[in-house]
Amino acid sequence: MIQIEQIDTTSKQQVKRFIDLPYRLYADEPHWVPPLRADVTLMLDRAKHPFYERSEADFFIASRDGRDVARIAALECPPYNTHHGTRRAQFYLFDCEEDLESVTGLFERVYDWARARGLTELVGPKGFSAFDGYGVQVEGFEHRQMMTMMNYNFPYYPVLLEALGFRKEVDFVSCYIQPETFQLPERVHRIAERVRQRGNLQIRTFRSKREVAVWADRIGQAYNQAFVNNWEYYPLSQREIDFLAEQLLTVADPRLVTLITNDERVVGFLVAFADVSRGLQRAKGRLFPFGILHLLLDMRRTQWMALNGAGILPEYHGLGGNALLYARIERAVRDSRFQHAELTQVAETAVQMRHDLENLGARPYKNHRVYLRDL
Repeated sequence: MIQIEQIDTTSKQQVKRFIDLPYRLYADEPHWVPPLRADVTLMLDRAKHPFYERSEADFFIASRDGRDVARIAALECPPYNTHHGTRRAQFYLFDCEEDLESVTGLFERVYDWARARGLTELVGPKGFSAFDGYGVQVEGFEHRQMMTMMNYNFPYYPVLLEALGFRKEVDFVSCYIQPETFQLPERVHRIAERVRQRGNLQIRTFRSKREVAVWADRIGQAYNQAFVNNWEYYPLSQREIDFLAEQLLTVADPRLVTLITNDERVVGFLVAFADVSRGLQRAKGRLFPFGILHLLLDMRRTQWMALNGAGILPEYHGLGGNALLYARIERAVRDSRFQHAELTQVAETAVQMRHDLENLGARPYKNHRVYLRDL
């Protein structure tokens, strides 16, 4: 017998039950990287997560004969709908056993939830913040997940969603970069050099998190302005910008942060991370008592770098800003200690950027698909 329950987010026992399911589901999967339990708990905390300042979410779990077999979060984000002129619900934190009946029951509950709010479409996976990965993985299952910046799932996930009537909305492609083959054409270097000589745009680099912290709010503001034409974009509140900046300062290596500025205004940015996926796997979702040590050790030992934040304000695209940004990406990849790099989740709607990067030697090797269903 299948039972669908709504999680009471004030109950520690029920929250734990919701969080536990993927740890059991993926226990023997070497390519899955467990998120920190504290990070997932925060998503369910209506008092602390800035998403709830303007949006809503509820959480559901499906069980068969007393065994939890699937879970999902249902979200309504009015700022997204207002910006795009849509009436969409979102789903996220979707995990399941290969059980179409239970997944059908779970999604039927989400459909009812969305219809009761006057929403007409369901799209996802799409999460609570800009650092949450988009989509269900549809290609590249043989590669390890890049930290928790993207989702990992079994190949049957897209099969189940398509059986429920979901169709493709947009793909997010991740590219593998090998430093020795990633090289800018000389023409782009010349453009970047002319931009530097003009002095209108400056490059700022950092040695410590304290230095980055001075710019954290301006980085957040630039992020809020750089991706206005992207599928996933909606304008962030100040609290959401502060949250984004805090996450950045927590995980970023300051030596891998580069800003492009016009006077004191951030007009472009490149944020890279040492990939600590192996450390997260050893931590098994917990920082203490030993998880933090695994992360610190992996930060020193890892040979992988993740590029998960690169943008330039639209008004600077035609002023050499793109050339300057690509030159910094090349330098970050070629002059670092890392032997491998991944450019994480570039939307297929960012046609020019994807075209440029592939011409430079980046190779698409993972694909995550956001699905849409009419209600």
